[in-house]
Amino acid sequence: MMPLAASLILLLAATPSADAVGMGRKDFAKCLSAQVQPALDRKMSLGDFQSALRQACADKQAAFRAALVAQGKADGLSDTQANADADDQIAEYVDKITSEYEDTTRPG
Repeated sequence: MMPLAASLILLLAATPSADAVGMGRKDFAKCLSAQVQPALDRKMSLGDFQSALRQACADKQAAFRAALVAQGKADGLSDTQANADADDQIAEYVDKITSEYEDTTRPG
């Protein structure tokens, strides 16, 4: 019975960092998505939209990035690798929302 309790405690101890990544991902994606309709309503250019994303979601991006870096290091990545992985994941989210915005605003 004791080994099960010990492994459960270890599992619970490992959960917060995974939760930080999951919550960071959710909050960042939600922030990015929330910027689309107001930008469409204001007929923002793509460049202005990208600037608005950076400003509006800077805190969510920073929290998500910090969680990703911490998780990467916990998974054995070097500092450089963890930072590069975090940057890549964030860029994917920004690129996706930017592409969607661009597709929506393209004439025709």
